[in-house]
Amino acid sequence: MKQYLRIFLTLLITVGLIFSSVISCAPAPPEIKPPPPPPIEKPKPPEPEKPLPPPMFPVTVTDDLGKKITLEKPPQRIVSLSPSNTEILFALGLGNKIVGVTSFCNYPDEARTKPRIGGFHPPDIERVVAQKPDLILAAKIHEKTVVPPLERLGLTVLTMSPKTLEGILKNITLIGDVTGKSQEAAALVAKLNERIKVVTTKTEKLTSEQYLRVLYVIWHDPIWTMGRDNFQNDLIQKAGGRNIFAPDFPEWRIVSLEEILTRNPQIIIVSGMGATRGLIFSSIKNEPRLAATEALTKGKIYEIEGDLIERPGPRIVEALEQLAGFIHPEIFGSQ
Repeated sequence: MKQYLRIFLTLLITVGLIFSSVISCAPAPPEIKPPPPPPIEKPKPPEPEKPLPPPMFPVTVTDDLGKKITLEKPPQRIVSLSPSNTEILFALGLGNKIVGVTSFCNYPDEARTKPRIGGFHPPDIERVVAQKPDLILAAKIHEKTVVPPLERLGLTVLTMSPKTLEGILKNITLIGDVTGKSQEAAALVAKLNERIKVVTTKTEKLTSEQYLRVLYVIWHDPIWTMGRDNFQNDLIQKAGGRNIFAPDFPEWRIVSLEEILTRNPQIIIVSGMGATRGLIFSSIKNEPRLAATEALTKGKIYEIEGDLIERPGPRIVEALEQLAGFIHPEIFGSQ
């Protein structure tokens, strides 16, 4: 029995030696290397902005009075005789070129820091001349009493008198052209047109009956309102309204309570500036003889800031958006 046990142990040891020899002689498995990391892409440096082409001068333009104006080079000293022209200049990045504004020029805030050349009408001619301007921007109100004496002194005057929203955008382009800011003006007009289109694409779908009758009030005692041939009338129409006095007269004039009652406005919009704004609104809203109008019966009387709707500058589109909300809150939401 012991002899068999020794033989078995001997065989077991022999088999173990042979197996370990085989294992030690077997080739080692190939080493598995991890894949190389992907190459790191270095961000490309931003391409340098292409410089704007230099403005083309001399340039000749025609203003809203039909006068041709030629500038040999971009103006460096600009006087603005109206708040709207001041706003356009700042919107085009020309604040550093402004050497004179009216006492009514209050937007943007930087306009308040510019030298004052008097009121809107009339400005102080001597102060204007003292600023040695190479370009003066005027308004229609200056046509007969301010522009002629300035031109007799050899000064260059460009007059703006837009009667439509499109005319206001054209004036922005015009000022851009004469100041070497054509590309900035084109970009601004494009942005304003986008906002205008948001409104008009909706109001153009309205039926004739859906264009509501609108009374636009600019003073209360006596009541002054707008007729046709002005940009406020154009704004009302584009906002989905129908100015009740547009068929009757151009520009603006006094109207009677009887004339208003006959036309029975569905919407009343009151404009005003400063302290007079609330006074005009309160007077019209509480006028007992207007209580029977559809507008007051249904509480459809609204205030709008005069600086927005009476200045033909870049903020006029904000006035359009507000009017659309007043006239058609079911489409644009209440303002």
